[in-house]
Amino acid sequence: MCREKAGGQDEMRMLRAMYAEGEERLRQAGIEEAGLDAWYLLEFVTGVDKAHYYMNPDRRMEQSVAQEYEKVVKLRTEHIPLQHITGVQEFMGLEFQVSGDVLIPRQDTEVLVEEALKLLEQEKVPKEKETVRMLDLCTGSGCILISILYYAAKEKIQIQGTGADISEAALRIAEENLDLLEKNGNKGMAELLESDLFEQVDGTFGMIVSNPPYIKTSVISGLQEEVRLHDPFLALDGKEDGLFFYRKIIEESRAYLQKNGVLLFEIGYDQGEAVSELMTKEGYGQVVVKKDLAGLDRIVCGVYTE
Repeated sequence: MCREKAGGQDEMRMLRAMYAEGEERLRQAGIEEAGLDAWYLLEFVTGVDKAHYYMNPDRRMEQSVAQEYEKVVKLRTEHIPLQHITGVQEFMGLEFQVSGDVLIPRQDTEVLVEEALKLLEQEKVPKEKETVRMLDLCTGSGCILISILYYAAKEKIQIQGTGADISEAALRIAEENLDLLEKNGNKGMAELLESDLFEQVDGTFGMIVSNPPYIKTSVISGLQEEVRLHDPFLALDGKEDGLFFYRKIIEESRAYLQKNGVLLFEIGYDQGEAVSELMTKEGYGQVVVKKDLAGLDRIVCGVYTE
């Protein structure tokens, strides 16, 4: 019996060794954040957080767990995004479900959410019967829509949101993420709509937000492999000059905004001036460009007064 037990121990793997091997495999595959990704995958498979890891890095895992870790590390060596392996991505302190059908939420986009919340808290967004109506175009995973609604509710702001997207598959992911609003009993604050921009949208809104496709078609082939091959092409392609959807949304938004309604966009780092000019040309005032934490132009905001 003792010999059998020893054999069982031999089949188990130490956390420390699993992590070291995972990091090395990712580094050899050219993964930029090899150490970080190896750790996230280890935590994902084993459920062991950093505090418990450092308390006992020599803790042994069953062979089946080690094999599962090897499996997910292999997927990452093939440049499959970490979030597509784990199925989740943190954004604005909330954990969103993601898949290959939606753009992975990125920290840069949090600037758009924060600006929208600031305008709501300062009561600079028009209301309809004491309630702000908000529209999120190209909603994807719903991370922008849901984050705004989640934190607005915490501030006791009365708000109703609609998330529109042309992709039925993306809306299925967004529907799953609506469960985040149940945490504060506000799932009914949001609705989802399959729509090519404004095509199926009814009514007017105090605020329209959007992170539309804004990458030039010619640039997409040179993007990082994780983005180029695994993010939905529809969510990336801003057509020839990257401004196609800005033009379309800015022009059509006038019929869907209440007087003094606010339009907010996420933009590419080099699009601030161009998008600002498009908004001014279509009758928007108080047009401003805001920067992200890296000091790059990230959002454009304007008020429609005509």
